Amino acid sequence: MALTTAQNYWRKRIFVLTWIAYAGLYFGRKNLSVTWSSMETDLGLSNSDYAGIIFVYSLVYTLGQFLNGFLSDVFGPRKVVSFGLFLAAIGNLFLGMSFSVGIIIFLIAVNGYGQSTGWSGLIKNMTPWFKANERGIVMSWWSTCYVIGAFLATIFATYVAFDMDFLSEWGWKRGYIFPSIIIFVVAFVYLLFTRNNPKEINLPSILENRYEFKMDGKSEKMKILGLLLKNNALWIYSICYMILKMTRYAFLFWLPVYLERALKYDVSEAGYMSSVFELIGFFGVIIAGYASDRLFNSKRFSTVAIMLIGLGLACLIHPYLVPFGKTATIISIALIGMATYGPDSLISTAGSMDVGGKKGAATAAGIINGMGSIGQMFSGYIVILINENYGWDNLFNFFVIMAFIGGGLAALKWNFKSPDRQMAH
Repeated sequence: MALTTAQNYWRKRIFVLTWIAYAGLYFGRKNLSVTWSSMETDLGLSNSDYAGIIFVYSLVYTLGQFLNGFLSDVFGPRKVVSFGLFLAAIGNLFLGMSFSVGIIIFLIAVNGYGQSTGWSGLIKNMTPWFKANERGIVMSWWSTCYVIGAFLATIFATYVAFDMDFLSEWGWKRGYIFPSIIIFVVAFVYLLFTRNNPKEINLPSILENRYEFKMDGKSEKMKILGLLLKNNALWIYSICYMILKMTRYAFLFWLPVYLERALKYDVSEAGYMSSVFELIGFFGVIIAGYASDRLFNSKRFSTVAIMLIGLGLACLIHPYLVPFGKTATIISIALIGMATYGPDSLISTAGSMDVGGKKGAATAAGIINGMGSIGQMFSGYIVILINENYGWDNLFNFFVIMAFIGGGLAALKWNFKSPDRQMAH
C-alpha cells in the first residue's frame, strides 16, 4: 500500500531528528579519548585511572542499556531519549570543570547513563516508521549517525581543546564545555520536533499487523521480553556485538593514545588521524546495509559473518603496514574502521528491529547493546593487560582471534531469516 504525503514527510523528519540526536550524543563521548593525555598530565592521573574511568562509564552504560530499552518500550522514546540528552549535556559541562579522579568518575557515570538512553530509544523511535523489508538499507544510512557523529565529535573536540584561540587558558576543559553546548541544542530540537509513532499525529499505521506481536493485557511487555529471551538469534547477535563493541571501544578510547605513544605522533596529529577510523567506517556501514538487503535477501548474519572475518584479516595485517609510514597507517585504520562499523551497525539496527518487531524493538536493541557493552566495559583493562605485558602488536592479534570467533558464530546462522521476512513471503 502506497504511503500518504504526510506519512512520507514524517518518515523523513523522524529519520533526520533521530539521526541528529544520536550523532549529538557522540560529542559527549569521543572527547575523553582526545583530551586524556592532557588531563593525565594536568591532573596527575595514570593509565589505570583511565581504564577505571572507562570501566565505570561502560558499567553504567551497560546497565542503562538493559533498563532504558525496556523503559522506551513502556513510556515511549521521546521522553526517555530527551532526558538522556539533557543528562549527557550536564555531565559533560561539569566534566570541563573537574579537578580530581573521583569527580571525573562520578560525572562520567552521569554521562554514561544519559548516553545509554540513546540507541535503544532511537531504534524504537525509528521502528514504527519503516517496514521490515526496507530496514537493512534504511538503517544502514541511519546508523551513519554514530560513524559521522564520532568523526565530527573527534575533529571538534581536537579543535576546541588544542587548536582554538578562544579561551585558550582553559585548555583541555574546552573539549567538554563546548561539546556540552552542542548536546543541549540537540536535546531541545529532539524534544520539540519528534514524535513516537504515526498514531500520535493521527496518521495511519505504516506497519502491517502481521509484523507485530499479537498480545494484549497488562503483562504484554513481560511476555514480549520472555519471547525475546528464548530467541537464539538474539543471543548470537549479542555475542557478536559483545566482540564488536569490545573492539570498537578499544579503538574509540585508545587509538589516539596508541598513535601518540606507540607511533610517536603529536597529540593534535594523533587526534585527527584517529578520526579516520570513523570517517571510512561510514562506507562499511553503507556496504553492510546494501549487502544485507540486496545480496543476501535481508539475511543479516551472512553479511555479519563475512565482515567479521574481514575485520580479523585487517587487524592481522596492521602491524605489517605501520612501518611503511603515515599513509599506510591511515589506510590500515580505515580498513579496520570499515570492517568494524559494518557489522556493528547491522546488528544494532536492522538486526534488533527484526528480532524485536514493532512492540519489542527497544527491548531487543537494549539487550543486544547491553550485552555488547559488557565487551565495551572490559575493553580498557584488556588493552592495558595485553599492551603492558605483550606489546601493542599482540593487542591487534587478540582482536584477530575475537573477530574470527564472532565470524564463526554468525556463520552458524547464515541462512536465518527474521520472522517478519518469512511472513512477508
